[in-house]
Amino acid sequence: MGSADSKLNFRKAVIQLTTKTQPVEATDDAFWDQFWADTATSVQDVFALVPAAEIRAVREESPSNLATLCYKAVEKLVQGAESGCHSEKEKQIVLNCSRLLTRVLPYIFEDPDWRGFFWSTVPGAGRAGGEGDDENARPLAESLLLAVADLLFCPDFTVQSHRRSTVDSAEDVHSLDSCEYIWEAGVGFAHSPQPNYIHDVNRMELLKLLLTCFSEAMYLPPAPDGGGTNPWVQFFCSTENRHALPLFTSLLNTVCAYDPVGYGIPYNHLLFSDYREPLVEEAAQVLIVTLDHDSATSTSPTVDGTTTGTAMDDTDPPGPENLFVNYLSRIHREEDFQFILKGIARLLSNPLLQTYLPNSTKKIQFHQELLVLFWKLCDFNKKFLFFVLKSSDVLDILVPILYFLNDARADHSRVGLMHIGVFILLLLSGERNFGVRLNKPYSVRVPMDIPVFTGTHADLLIVVFHKIITSGHQRLQPLFDCLLTIVVNVSPYLKSLSMVAANKLLHLLEAFSTTWFLFSAAQNHHLVFFLLEAFNNIIQYQFDGNSNLVYAIIRKRSVFHQLANLPTDPPAIHKALQRRRRAPEPLSRTGSQEGASMEGSHPAAPAEPGTLKTSLVATPGIDKLTEKSQVSEDGTLRSLEPTSQQSSADSSPATEEPDQAWREQRRLSSVSASGQWNPTSEWVLSWKSKLPLQTIMRLLQVLVPQVEKICIDKGLTDESEILRFLQHGTLVGLLPVPHPILIRKYQANSGTAMWFRTYMWGVIYLRNVDPPVWYDTDVKLFEIQRV
Repeated sequence: MGSADSKLNFRKAVIQLTTKTQPVEATDDAFWDQFWADTATSVQDVFALVPAAEIRAVREESPSNLATLCYKAVEKLVQGAESGCHSEKEKQIVLNCSRLLTRVLPYIFEDPDWRGFFWSTVPGAGRAGGEGDDENARPLAESLLLAVADLLFCPDFTVQSHRRSTVDSAEDVHSLDSCEYIWEAGVGFAHSPQPNYIHDVNRMELLKLLLTCFSEAMYLPPAPDGGGTNPWVQFFCSTENRHALPLFTSLLNTVCAYDPVGYGIPYNHLLFSDYREPLVEEAAQVLIVTLDHDSATSTSPTVDGTTTGTAMDDTDPPGPENLFVNYLSRIHREEDFQFILKGIARLLSNPLLQTYLPNSTKKIQFHQELLVLFWKLCDFNKKFLFFVLKSSDVLDILVPILYFLNDARADHSRVGLMHIGVFILLLLSGERNFGVRLNKPYSVRVPMDIPVFTGTHADLLIVVFHKIITSGHQRLQPLFDCLLTIVVNVSPYLKSLSMVAANKLLHLLEAFSTTWFLFSAAQNHHLVFFLLEAFNNIIQYQFDGNSNLVYAIIRKRSVFHQLANLPTDPPAIHKALQRRRRAPEPLSRTGSQEGASMEGSHPAAPAEPGTLKTSLVATPGIDKLTEKSQVSEDGTLRSLEPTSQQSSADSSPATEEPDQAWREQRRLSSVSASGQWNPTSEWVLSWKSKLPLQTIMRLLQVLVPQVEKICIDKGLTDESEILRFLQHGTLVGLLPVPHPILIRKYQANSGTAMWFRTYMWGVIYLRNVDPPVWYDTDVKLFEIQRV
């Protein structure tokens, strides 16, 4: 039968279903088989031939027919899994049922009355062959998930058969050890199967169905406490699923082993259309959804450094019920970490390669999923985090993240990408090794729209952060605290900042310490505190080698004197705020000596008008996001009890857009009846007295006269001579006693868990356009907005 006939028959069946007012019996196979037995439709066909309006109509007007359709489709998948899908016809039925369920499930989830349907048992519907009554008691969702798991390891359908000859009887599905059929070499598996296009496509269809099952989460509004667990994920990742380990390993290895370049030959992808990428993308999405687990509310496995002979570490405590999270947290072999890190770094760097030889490699689009995966790895597996920071390989993750941050800074539709990039850097910056690694010279010249500089990865980080703060859009303001916290965390370890980076830091201080900025919102002064803390760390712990910064501080000494003499009387405060109303620009770009951008770079572009984006919940304030620790003499960290310096009202877990929440936060401290922020003298005095200016004032007191003397004596206008003097100068014994180093480490909390959930599902929603699985359904987790 031709494909056109087959589509026509399928469409006829759909019309019959939508027009029947009477329930069709489940036993009427002649009717139900039309949906999957005689047709060869693609998933795109199914989406076109089953319109949303008709699914909703059946749901409202003949619910029993929709229920039977779902039940019969699941039954067919279960039968296919039981039999092992040997004939082409069986394979076709399984794929058709899989596509049909992918199409229908979102419409079941969007209606609260239907939500329990898949978790109920179908009365009187025994399994094929009617084995005992206990079999009948499985909810439909469980039967569906177990069938999909079996089908993902089905010889000659989704994995290669190990049969030697056709004489052998078919491999018995029930005795098959799926650990021998892992899809790709990597963690815990050494054998790389021959690539097989058909198997990849079949896996992809089933993974898309799995992702659709998990997407019930999109139809529940964000819960302030991080919400409950997703029952679909919970069951699929439990011991009920005998394929949990091989499937977790298959997904992880498929993602980390993927090489989009096409075996290292430039332009190779133009010759061979790459069918692996859609599978890799689907695998990455399923993986991050199964790992959606609130580590703040559960005990995560501890790290005790022991190793056993297996890929997963058995010596740790049992850990979370979710086996995917459990397995991820127990990976411990160096070669496995190396494989994962190299794979993720290779894929994250892929969009950067584009810039050397345009179109020479296939440009991947799933970097956001990879960043979520990398975050989960670091968050759930501390041994992996330490491994990442043990060598300069961490810089292969840092550079792409800085590239994405710089590239997305002007684009409203990529606010989520900005946040996750900053969160990862915040997490890394809590470890001393990250600061140490940043001292490696930066020589790779990825064309980026930033000033040219010669220096280290620390300089790159500072220059990009400066660019985000001074030329990003308004929505990024809640991230300023995070960006500067990262700078403070790494500052004690930075051996030598370039002049460009030193000037950028002082330009930020200059911008943040104008009176109108300090007085115009309740939290703005925190930014000045962060910058002063970073300067103090560098002066106290890395004075030698940082003559550029010291010189920049001397040149901009008036900024520090102005801070020390900040006016606190009501008329002065009022006057400063009046000035603000005339100049609403958040930060002046002047005085920053921009300099030319790197060759070959493009300015960061705003989103195309009409671009879709999904809303995000607000992120917790920096005080909730981090925990202060003090670095002891021997380098160990001692947690400091959080001081009650910041009111708990600082970070309301508001679910509005981040910048609303931000405005809200900043209104809280001293709000007049009109709801206007109203800074008082007491308020300014309360923090002005705490500004940590002593170290810098002492430095200026000692060095400024000496520098001025050199200039007068030698009639100098040349800075190199002054820099030479500063390089050899010392302040030993002249500065106050060094303060202990404070590190603000990221701490897991339900606020960020909820943020990750909305961000991750928003990405998945927007990235699945062919077929558009969730478009135009009534999702509740986020709003879809046009830029």
